[in-house]
Order: sequence, then structure tokens, then C-alpha cells
Amino acid sequence: MTEEGRTERLRGLARQIFDAAVSRAHPAGCLPAHLPPPPEKGRLILLAAGKAAGSMTALAEAHYLDAGLPPARLVGHAVARHGYETRTRHIPMVAAGHPVPDQGSIDSALTALALAKSAGADDLVLVLLSGGGSANWVAPAGALTLAEKQAVNKALLRSGAPIGEMNIVRKRLSRIKGGRLALAAAPARLLTLAISDVPGDEPTAIASGPTVPDPTTLAQAREIVARYGLALPPAAVTLLADEASETPKPGHPAFADTEFRIIARPSDALAAARAAAEQAGFAVHDLGADLEGEARDVAAAHAALAIALKREGRRAAILSGGELTVTLRGQGAGGPNQEYALALAIALGGEPGIVALSGDTDGTDGGGGEATDPAGALIDPGTLARAEQLGLVPAQSLADNDSTGFFSALGDLLRTGPTLTNVNDCRVILIEP
Repeated sequence: MTEEGRTERLRGLARQIFDAAVSRAHPAGCLPAHLPPPPEKGRLILLAAGKAAGSMTALAEAHYLDAGLPPARLVGHAVARHGYETRTRHIPMVAAGHPVPDQGSIDSALTALALAKSAGADDLVLVLLSGGGSANWVAPAGALTLAEKQAVNKALLRSGAPIGEMNIVRKRLSRIKGGRLALAAAPARLLTLAISDVPGDEPTAIASGPTVPDPTTLAQAREIVARYGLALPPAAVTLLADEASETPKPGHPAFADTEFRIIARPSDALAAARAAAEQAGFAVHDLGADLEGEARDVAAAHAALAIALKREGRRAAILSGGELTVTLRGQGAGGPNQEYALALAIALGGEPGIVALSGDTDGTDGGGGEATDPAGALIDPGTLARAEQLGLVPAQSLADNDSTGFFSALGDLLRTGPTLTNVNDCRVILIEP
């Protein structure tokens, strides 16, 4: 086999491993077994938000309607990122902004809160959550406007703060996040089924924890704002200074009849990737499903590991998940997976026999918040040489945070389209000495 043929084969295997991870996290394979029986007397109130809201809602409503639940006893509302909507039979499905919220985010949050408040003791509130819910359900607190909430989100995104720290701030500026949806639904029974997209599968961080008690504090939110030097609108500053903005804590009576269940985790997706890699004959180095850090720094460390394994003569696969961050310094377009891939290509320096793919399992990586954004990128030993032929300077593209422009010119963007799930990133490095 020629070197070109080997490269193409490895690229194909990397894509198969990534696809296995995404397939494991799709609601079709993990939601039905967790759906509860409908209430004996009251209504089933279905509320869904996030990138998987459409697929989760379609599966859930079909489950209940096909089992004979009268349509009049099934009510609800579902919202997903623009482009992630799914055709539903009964529950209204709308789209809203992500990562920056829009008016659809506000309308959907207010609808969800109203439905939750309408719940009685005989009703069951079924909340279907997935990553993206923080931006899809937005109910600004106090005098905060949509434009100001958008400005806060943009400041957080540009800061390079991990998603957990972003959510600590967001919860203090909202009427639905940080357990407040559960406050609205009490005393009805409430069950949350969630697809995790956060390191450690922390329930309070998935969609900013609208149905669970929040152990974080106002003091932490203020410290995060100060540490990153965030310039917030006056209304947001006022909320963070007001003790009334504190979230409900563990032990609050509103959570007495609530349950939170995670039905798909990043570790599940990574386990499926591992199985696919092992089936293809690779010795797997599993770095875990919860990696965090600056994308370019993590890429440099992974490149060093890949080169070391190759020098040992190992046919190996390095797999990792989690959510990396990008501190914006330039004016280009990209996302953490594309920036990781670009930094990895630079660090590998065209090393033969190493191919890598980095992609977001939701199908979109950074970009302009469009469903058509790429999911990530692929690199191989010829990446830098082909870039040079096109007049591209990889280090310059990295400095300008323009990984999308770089990989678009090479034809190496990973384009999957919306996958209708989200368990964070999946990175695959294949080494074949």
C-alpha cells in the first residue's frame, strides 16, 4: 500500500471511530428505556431544551401516544438550537439562538416556566435536557434585557472560562436556571432525563441545572467576573451584588419530589470509540472523557505522546473527550476542535503515520452559531505541506484563531451536520508506525 493509501485508510478509520461515539449518545439508543409511566390521573407535562431536544421530544411523544395516552393529557414545549429542530407530532417545537441567546430563547423559557407553574399534584413534569439548554432557555432576571444578556454571554465566551464557571455566573442572572424551574413546578412530581455534555457529568452544570439545587454561590460568581476582568452591563452588576439573586440550595422543599437521571455521558461515547478502535486493531490510550484546558496547549501535549508511541513502534489510538477552550486573540473563525487540530498539526510537524480527527459530537464546533458550521477537522502527515503549497502559514492562522479558514482551504473540515445529540468533543489520534 502506498503512503497516500495508508493515510486515506487511517482517515477513514478515524471517522468511523468518531461516528461510533456519536451513535452511542443519540437519544434513540438511550432514552426509551428511561421514560417513566404516565401519571395515573393528571397530565404529562413535557419540557425539552438543548441540542437533543428535538430528537428526545419526538421519541418521547411517540412512546406515550402510541401506548394510548390521550393527547389531551400530553402537553409541553420543546426548544433546540437553530437547525436542530425535529418534526414532532404533538408537542410544539421551536428554535432559539446558541451560543448567544435570542428572542426565541426568552419566549421558550417563559413558556416552560408557565407550564411548570400550571402543574398540579397529580401531574408529572418530564424535563428532557441536553447541552445548549443554557442558551435555549433564557429568562433574564431583574432589569436585565435580552441585549444585555447577549453581551454577558459574548463576554463569557471570549474570556476562555470553562463552561462550569460560565454557568455559575449565568445562574445569578436568570429566572429559570440554577433550580428555579423546579421551584416553579413544585409540588408536582418532576423527573429530569439528561444527556450530559459537561466534565464530571455534574447535574448543576447541564443546561445550567434548571431542575436541581445549586451548591455554588454568589461569591463564586463575583470572583469569576473579577478574575477574567469581565465588563458586565450595570443590570448584571446589580444582580450579582444582590443577595436575593442567590439560587435554591440542597434541602430546599421544592426538590422533595424530584429526580435527576443522566441517560448518556461523554464516557459512554468514548467507550464506544474505544471499542471501535480496538476492533480496528489499535492499542488504545484512553485519556478520559473530561479533558479541559486551552486547545493549543492540550494539542502540544498530545502530539508529544503520539510521537513517543510511534517511536516505541506502537500501533495505537489516543482517544479523549471533554471540552477544550479557546482564548480569542485574533479575528479569525474557528472552534476548539479546529484549533486543537491546527495546533496538533503544527506540533507533529508532518510526522508520517499519524492521522487525527477532532470533532464536537453535536456536529458544530464554534463558528457563527449556525447549524452549517463544521464539527471539527482532520489532519494527516501531508497537512502542512499542502498548506504551504496554498500559501498558508499555519502559525499565522493559529495566532489569528482562524482554524476554519485554514482547514476550509485544505478541504479538511469535518462536516457532519446536526447530530441531534451532544456529549462534548471526541478526539482521535491514530498512530501506525
